[in-house]
Amino acid sequence: MTKQFLVIQHMPWEGPGTHLVRSVQKCGVLLHAVEVWHQPIPGLSSYDGLIVLGGGPNVDQEKEYPFLKAEKAVIRRAIEADMPYLGFCLGHQFLADALRARIGPNFRRSVGFTEGHLTKDGRKHAIFGGMPRSFPLFKWHGQAVLPPLPKEIQVLVTSAECEVEAISVEGRPHIVGLQFDNHAATSLDVAQWLESDEEWLSQPPGVDTAAVLKNAEKQEALIGKQFELMFTNYIKLIS
Repeated sequence: MTKQFLVIQHMPWEGPGTHLVRSVQKCGVLLHAVEVWHQPIPGLSSYDGLIVLGGGPNVDQEKEYPFLKAEKAVIRRAIEADMPYLGFCLGHQFLADALRARIGPNFRRSVGFTEGHLTKDGRKHAIFGGMPRSFPLFKWHGQAVLPPLPKEIQVLVTSAECEVEAISVEGRPHIVGLQFDNHAATSLDVAQWLESDEEWLSQPPGVDTAAVLKNAEKQEALIGKQFELMFTNYIKLIS
Protein backbone atom coordinates (compact mmCIF):
# COMPACT_ATOMS: atom_id res chain seq x y z
CA MET A 1 0.00 0.00 0.00
CA THR A 2 1.32 3.45 -0.94
CA LYS A 3 2.51 5.50 2.01
CA GLN A 4 1.42 9.11 2.30
CA PHE A 5 3.18 11.75 4.36
CA LEU A 6 1.74 15.00 5.61
CA VAL A 7 4.33 17.74 4.96
CA ILE A 8 4.30 20.97 6.96
CA GLN A 9 5.81 23.87 4.99
CA HIS A 10 6.60 27.23 6.64
CA MET A 11 7.73 29.51 3.79
CA PRO A 12 6.54 29.89 0.17
CA TRP A 13 10.07 29.37 -1.19
CA GLU A 14 11.12 26.54 1.14
CA GLY A 15 9.20 23.55 -0.21
CA PRO A 16 10.06 19.85 -0.03
CA GLY A 17 13.21 20.28 -2.16
CA THR A 18 14.31 18.62 -5.37
CA HIS A 19 16.21 15.74 -3.76
CA LEU A 20 13.26 14.89 -1.50
CA VAL A 21 10.75 15.05 -4.36
CA ARG A 22 12.93 12.82 -6.53
CA SER A 23 13.46 10.33 -3.70
CA VAL A 24 9.75 10.25 -2.91
CA GLN A 25 8.94 9.44 -6.52
CA LYS A 26 11.49 6.62 -6.64
CA CYS A 27 10.11 5.13 -3.41
CA GLY A 28 6.50 5.41 -4.57
CA VAL A 29 5.55 7.67 -1.65
CA LEU A 30 2.98 10.47 -1.76
CA LEU A 31 3.35 13.89 -0.14
CA HIS A 32 0.53 16.20 0.94
CA ALA A 33 2.08 19.61 1.64
CA VAL A 34 0.29 22.11 3.87
CA GLU A 35 1.35 25.78 3.77
CA VAL A 36 0.87 26.27 7.46
CA TRP A 37 0.94 30.10 7.46
CA HIS A 38 -2.46 30.18 5.72
CA GLN A 39 -3.82 26.61 5.70
CA PRO A 40 -5.09 24.54 8.63
CA ILE A 41 -3.23 21.34 9.49
CA PRO A 42 -5.46 18.32 8.79
CA GLY A 43 -5.87 15.41 11.17
CA LEU A 44 -3.05 12.89 11.24
CA SER A 45 -5.15 9.74 11.01
CA SER A 46 -5.10 9.68 7.18
CA TYR A 47 -1.29 9.71 6.98
CA ASP A 48 1.52 7.23 7.50
CA GLY A 49 4.03 9.82 8.68
CA LEU A 50 4.78 13.49 9.26
CA ILE A 51 7.53 15.52 7.56
CA VAL A 52 8.24 18.99 8.93
CA LEU A 53 10.38 21.33 6.82
CA GLY A 54 12.54 24.30 7.78
CA GLY A 55 11.70 27.98 7.58
CA GLY A 56 12.20 31.46 8.95
CA PRO A 57 10.53 31.18 12.40
CA ASN A 58 12.35 30.23 15.56
CA VAL A 59 10.72 27.64 17.81
CA ASP A 60 9.79 30.25 20.45
CA GLN A 61 8.32 32.90 18.10
CA GLU A 62 4.63 32.11 18.58
CA LYS A 63 3.73 35.82 18.88
CA GLU A 64 5.35 36.64 15.53
CA TYR A 65 4.05 33.45 13.89
CA PRO A 66 0.72 32.53 15.56
CA PHE A 67 0.40 29.29 13.55
CA LEU A 68 3.31 27.80 15.51
CA LYS A 69 1.15 27.08 18.56
CA ALA A 70 -1.19 24.75 16.65
CA GLU A 71 1.69 23.22 14.72
CA LYS A 72 3.65 22.38 17.87
CA ALA A 73 0.53 20.74 19.32
CA VAL A 74 0.19 18.57 16.18
CA ILE A 75 3.85 17.56 16.42
CA ARG A 76 3.46 16.60 20.07
CA ARG A 77 0.45 14.47 19.19
CA ALA A 78 2.41 12.75 16.42
CA ILE A 79 5.29 11.96 18.79
CA GLU A 80 2.93 10.75 21.52
CA ALA A 81 1.21 8.50 18.97
CA ASP A 82 4.63 7.11 17.94
CA MET A 83 4.04 8.21 14.35
CA PRO A 84 6.95 8.18 11.88
CA TYR A 85 8.44 11.67 11.95
CA LEU A 86 11.12 13.24 9.77
CA GLY A 87 12.09 16.82 10.55
CA PHE A 88 14.44 19.08 8.61
CA CYS A 89 16.11 22.14 10.18
CA LEU A 90 13.20 23.86 12.00
CA GLY A 91 11.36 20.52 11.94
CA HIS A 92 14.37 18.98 13.70
CA GLN A 93 14.23 21.72 16.33
CA PHE A 94 10.47 21.25 16.82
CA LEU A 95 11.10 17.55 17.46
CA ALA A 96 13.76 18.33 20.06
CA ASP A 97 11.46 20.90 21.67
CA ALA A 98 8.65 18.31 21.90
CA LEU A 99 11.14 16.00 23.63
CA ARG A 100 11.97 18.74 26.18
CA ALA A 101 15.38 19.69 24.80
CA ARG A 102 16.56 23.32 24.73
CA ILE A 103 16.63 25.33 21.50
CA GLY A 104 18.63 28.54 21.21
CA PRO A 105 21.28 30.42 19.23
CA ASN A 106 24.02 28.21 17.84
CA PHE A 107 27.59 29.31 18.57
CA ARG A 108 27.71 30.48 14.94
CA ARG A 109 25.34 30.94 12.03
CA SER A 110 25.73 27.92 9.77
CA VAL A 111 25.04 28.62 6.09
CA GLY A 112 26.45 26.67 3.17
CA PHE A 113 28.28 23.36 3.16
CA THR A 114 30.21 21.57 5.87
CA GLU A 115 31.26 18.02 6.74
CA GLY A 116 29.04 15.93 9.00
CA HIS A 117 30.29 12.99 11.05
CA LEU A 118 28.27 10.00 12.19
CA THR A 119 28.39 9.33 15.93
CA LYS A 120 28.43 5.86 17.45
CA ASP A 121 24.60 5.93 17.57
CA GLY A 122 24.48 7.33 14.04
CA ARG A 123 26.53 4.45 12.66
CA LYS A 124 24.00 2.04 14.17
CA HIS A 125 20.88 3.87 12.93
CA ALA A 126 19.11 2.38 9.92
CA ILE A 127 18.65 5.71 8.14
CA PHE A 128 22.42 5.98 7.66
CA GLY A 129 22.92 2.40 6.49
CA GLY A 130 25.50 2.33 3.68
CA MET A 131 26.57 5.94 4.32
CA PRO A 132 30.22 6.89 4.88
CA ARG A 133 31.21 8.01 8.36
CA SER A 134 31.63 11.57 7.05
CA PHE A 135 29.51 13.24 4.36
CA PRO A 136 28.62 16.75 3.16
CA LEU A 137 25.82 18.71 4.83
CA PHE A 138 23.90 21.69 3.43
CA LYS A 139 23.22 24.13 6.27
CA TRP A 140 20.87 27.12 6.72
CA HIS A 141 20.28 28.05 10.37
CA GLY A 142 21.21 30.27 13.30
CA GLN A 143 19.34 28.38 16.03
CA ALA A 144 20.24 24.86 17.17
CA VAL A 145 19.42 22.07 19.59
CA LEU A 146 21.55 22.72 22.68
CA PRO A 147 23.20 20.12 24.91
CA PRO A 148 22.80 18.65 27.46
CA LEU A 149 19.96 16.59 25.98
CA PRO A 150 17.32 14.42 27.64
CA LYS A 151 18.57 10.85 28.02
CA GLU A 152 16.12 9.45 25.45
CA ILE A 153 17.56 11.61 22.64
CA GLN A 154 20.37 10.09 20.61
CA VAL A 155 22.72 12.35 18.64
CA LEU A 156 23.33 10.73 15.24
CA VAL A 157 25.45 13.32 13.41
CA THR A 158 27.72 16.13 14.55
CA SER A 159 29.91 18.72 12.80
CA ALA A 160 32.37 21.51 13.51
CA GLU A 161 29.55 24.03 12.90
CA CYS A 162 26.85 22.47 15.07
CA GLU A 163 27.10 19.87 17.83
CA VAL A 164 23.66 18.34 17.26
CA GLU A 165 23.18 17.79 13.51
CA ALA A 166 20.75 14.85 13.72
CA ILE A 167 18.76 13.13 16.44
CA SER A 168 16.54 10.15 17.06
CA VAL A 169 14.79 8.67 20.07
CA GLU A 170 16.09 5.61 21.88
CA GLY A 171 13.98 2.62 20.88
CA ARG A 172 12.02 4.72 18.35
CA PRO A 173 14.27 4.96 15.26
CA HIS A 174 11.37 6.09 13.05
CA ILE A 175 11.45 9.48 14.81
CA VAL A 176 14.31 11.49 13.26
CA GLY A 177 15.40 15.11 13.14
CA LEU A 178 18.02 16.46 10.72
CA GLN A 179 19.41 19.95 11.28
CA PHE A 180 20.81 19.95 7.75
CA ASP A 181 18.84 20.56 4.53
CA ASN A 182 20.28 17.97 2.15
CA HIS A 183 16.78 17.39 0.76
CA ALA A 184 17.12 20.77 -1.00
CA ALA A 185 20.84 20.84 -1.81
CA THR A 186 20.58 21.36 -5.57
CA SER A 187 21.90 24.41 -7.39
CA LEU A 188 18.32 25.32 -8.38
CA ASP A 189 17.00 25.13 -4.80
CA VAL A 190 20.03 26.87 -3.32
CA ALA A 191 19.78 29.74 -5.83
CA GLN A 192 16.14 30.23 -4.86
CA TRP A 193 16.97 30.17 -1.14
CA LEU A 194 19.78 32.69 -1.63
CA GLU A 195 17.43 35.07 -3.43
CA SER A 196 14.42 34.61 -1.17
CA ASP A 197 16.28 34.80 2.16
CA GLU A 198 18.52 37.70 1.13
CA GLU A 199 17.53 39.89 4.11
CA TRP A 200 18.55 37.26 6.69
CA LEU A 201 21.76 36.45 4.81
CA SER A 202 22.74 40.13 4.73
CA GLN A 203 22.92 40.29 8.52
CA PRO A 204 26.46 40.09 9.93
CA PRO A 205 28.54 38.04 9.65
CA GLY A 206 28.19 38.14 5.88
CA VAL A 207 27.72 35.09 3.68
CA ASP A 208 29.65 34.53 0.46
CA THR A 209 26.61 33.65 -1.64
CA ALA A 210 28.64 33.01 -4.79
CA ALA A 211 30.74 30.43 -2.94
CA VAL A 212 27.61 28.75 -1.53
CA LEU A 213 26.11 28.42 -5.00
CA LYS A 214 29.39 27.14 -6.45
CA ASN A 215 29.57 24.50 -3.72
CA ALA A 216 25.96 23.51 -4.41
CA GLU A 217 26.82 22.86 -8.05
CA LYS A 218 29.89 20.85 -7.03
CA GLN A 219 28.13 18.75 -4.37
CA GLU A 220 24.71 18.30 -6.02
CA ALA A 221 25.18 14.84 -7.53
CA LEU A 222 26.83 13.31 -4.45
CA ILE A 223 24.36 14.76 -1.96
CA GLY A 224 21.45 13.72 -4.18
CA LYS A 225 22.70 10.13 -4.30
CA GLN A 226 23.30 10.05 -0.55
CA PHE A 227 19.96 11.64 0.29
CA GLU A 228 18.12 9.11 -1.87
CA LEU A 229 19.90 6.35 0.05
CA MET A 230 18.93 7.86 3.41
CA PHE A 231 15.31 8.36 2.40
CA THR A 232 15.06 4.84 0.95
CA ASN A 233 16.53 3.51 4.21
CA TYR A 234 13.93 5.48 6.14
CA ILE A 235 11.01 4.13 4.09
CA LYS A 236 12.30 0.58 4.58
CA LEU A 237 12.57 1.27 8.31
CA ILE A 238 8.92 2.25 8.64
CA SER A 239 7.53 -0.36 6.23
